[in-house]
Amino acid sequence: MDQLPVIAVVVAAYLIGGIPFGWLVARMYGIADIRTQGSGNIGATNVWRVAGAKAAIWVYLGDIGKGAAAVAIARAVGQQTISRDLFLVVAGLAAVVGHVFPIYLRFRGGKGVNTALGVMLTLLPWHSLIALGVFVITVAISKYISLGSMVAGVCLFGSTLADRLFLTTDRAMIYPVMTGLLMLIIIWTHRSNLTRIADGTENRFSFASGEKKV
Repeated sequence: MDQLPVIAVVVAAYLIGGIPFGWLVARMYGIADIRTQGSGNIGATNVWRVAGAKAAIWVYLGDIGKGAAAVAIARAVGQQTISRDLFLVVAGLAAVVGHVFPIYLRFRGGKGVNTALGVMLTLLPWHSLIALGVFVITVAISKYISLGSMVAGVCLFGSTLADRLFLTTDRAMIYPVMTGLLMLIIIWTHRSNLTRIADGTENRFSFASGEKKV
């Protein structure tokens, strides 16, 4: 019975993380299935390209919010079985896995970046803001959202590892482990983007979109 709160929160975090805001919002904007248009991804970037900026903003908020919500629920519930840091990290990772492999869409989800951002803003806000700044700079220079996401993931891992090894002694090692896993997830979900970047066929980000009205 002692394991019940841990299991329940992790399952809840996965189910929250799996809520396909990109798919749902796109439908509200007249897109029957966002997975059949643009890049085929349910993330905010593809929603921006296909349905417009207004739709994408709701997706950004939803995807970031569900990552933050998963951690907030874990904090609120609490438990005595495992360490608090490990509990929060597992809940956060469950939300990201839920986004990438949502049960609602037969495990075909997004790339996990915005949900990971919501998790990390809740757990390590300063590290997340640094990584977000690196993302913005990378995209501004390259015009590749995918490249910015991967570079930001590497930056997040590097900053938390440096923090643990060189700056503080009380930061749990589970945090650089977590950001290392997130970095690998983000790179893995962007593997096709890496191929297209190498081939010169990757779409460059533009504020223009194929906005559609309801």
